[in-house]
Amino acid sequence: MANLINLESVEKSHGVRPLLDGVSLGVTETDRIGVVGLNGGGKTTLLEILTGIEEPDAGRVNHTRDLRSAVVTQRTELPPDATVRNAVLDPQGFTAEHEWAADPKVRSVLNGLGMTGLGLETRVAELSGGERRRVALAAALVRELDLLVLDEPTNHLDVEGVRWLADHLLSRRCALVIVTHDRWFLDEVCNRTWEVVDGRVEQYEGGYADWVYARAERARIAQQTEEKRRNLARKELAWLQRGAKARTSKPKFRVEAAEALISDVPEPRDTVELVSFAKRRLGNTVIELEDVELRLADRKLLDNVTWRLGPGDRIGVVGVNGSGKTTLLRLLAGEREPDGGKRIEGKTVRLAHLTQELHDLPGEWRVLEAIEDVAKQVTLGKYELTASQLGERFGFGKGRQWTRVEDLSGGERRRLQLARLLMDEPNVLVLDEPTNDLDIDTLQQLEDLLDGWPGTLVVVSHDRYLVERVCDNVVALFGDGNITHLPGGIDEYLNRRRSLLEGGDQSLGRQQESGGAAASGKAKSGGLSGAQDRAARKELSRLERQLDKLADRERELHDQLAEAATEPERLQELNSQLRELHEQKDDIESRWMELADSLD
Repeated sequence: MANLINLESVEKSHGVRPLLDGVSLGVTETDRIGVVGLNGGGKTTLLEILTGIEEPDAGRVNHTRDLRSAVVTQRTELPPDATVRNAVLDPQGFTAEHEWAADPKVRSVLNGLGMTGLGLETRVAELSGGERRRVALAAALVRELDLLVLDEPTNHLDVEGVRWLADHLLSRRCALVIVTHDRWFLDEVCNRTWEVVDGRVEQYEGGYADWVYARAERARIAQQTEEKRRNLARKELAWLQRGAKARTSKPKFRVEAAEALISDVPEPRDTVELVSFAKRRLGNTVIELEDVELRLADRKLLDNVTWRLGPGDRIGVVGVNGSGKTTLLRLLAGEREPDGGKRIEGKTVRLAHLTQELHDLPGEWRVLEAIEDVAKQVTLGKYELTASQLGERFGFGKGRQWTRVEDLSGGERRRLQLARLLMDEPNVLVLDEPTNDLDIDTLQQLEDLLDGWPGTLVVVSHDRYLVERVCDNVVALFGDGNITHLPGGIDEYLNRRRSLLEGGDQSLGRQQESGGAAASGKAKSGGLSGAQDRAARKELSRLERQLDKLADRERELHDQLAEAATEPERLQELNSQLRELHEQKDDIESRWMELADSLD
């Protein structure tokens, strides 16, 4: 099969640092390639040389004749005086509304990326940076292409948008080269992986899970001295085995040898032990919302909601862009007053809130000085770390720790902000999109810290891999004024959102629909009669109440286990009760899922 693009002995340097050193590779028409590597390691440079945006310092780049390609990088710019229509539809020759409306692929892209919600006549200059990135992505996806090259396409999409983009790319018959740190997306979309490391491009078959196995196996064979990376690969493999099953496409690598690496790796976290420790640090009261109303402009986000965060709770919050997730986090963090009801905070709470905004620090500070400004040493669960060691975990090596803050990139400042938060030893963490601008190695370090972190955790993230790994429960904002617990996690969220859209106006696309949940609740689906539909919904509500009661009972048992730490017989009895409760909970959740499926 002929290559669409060939790179032969390509070299590229920025200053004295080589980003690409003698790289030779090719892209075929069936390739779906995920590009991974450390921030600043040359991933974006590789994409720009592939597509001709930048010229190599040495070597050759050959494209097939009449290659139809599109590239969307983080540097892609749109004319500020153009409208969304000008940028997306006009280049395809759509002069009338009915022309693009009759094309299902174009309709899917416009709805899937929220272009109809932005407004086709909106000027690009009026859009935020994330909205402009979505417009540039839409302009590429409406074209017929042989090759599509994307740099961090999921950064400004919510969980539902990431799912839509993965489905869309899998349905296209063109080659893909994608830089992304979203590991679920890599596994779902890609059939090959390129790792840009030390000026080389290492090539692997398969997606993220295959790459993790291969990298661990390479470490075993070569007996690398890079022990930190090897240990992270072992922990990642352990989670892949015990958590969400790895989507390895076939046994391409010596899986048995790789699994030998993880035979002695402990469980990522001991929930009972962590809850017990969290209770000792926090007491019974952490953050509680009682009969809370919360408004954003003229829209009601929460309507008479009561919600309790207990010691050791680990909760992921999902919802479409604009559903109010960031506003909810600000309420939990005490930075926003409720419009009705009250927020209660425990006396022992030490809360840290990671926002999406970067905080200004003195530019002349060194990285290490900025971390030590908070504390010189920190205890995070089972880890005792100096400021320098924590800096290393967030990608600041010994040499980089003496870099001035003013010389850091946006991603590096984000990492520094997170390190400073953890250095303060909080017992409640509220994180708003913590994975933005983090490379995969840094994400593994963050997850490793959060796995064993003994406190209460609330995370908003479009990275479902992180949510599924570090959170025990998922809640969603559907626009109906409630915080909805999802026993089935993110998969259940996506199914419910699909039901909402199918039960409402398709022209709304993925916009936040006011009252959408109520509207979809009236729709009959799945072939049920009116009486059957009402009965199913009634039983669904009953099961949800039972699950809430079981969750309260589970917290009580965990409290009793912590108090009975020195009473073996009592511990055995409580453990037996906890097992029975989990079995009962599993049965109820299975029945709940059956009913939810029948109503979809």
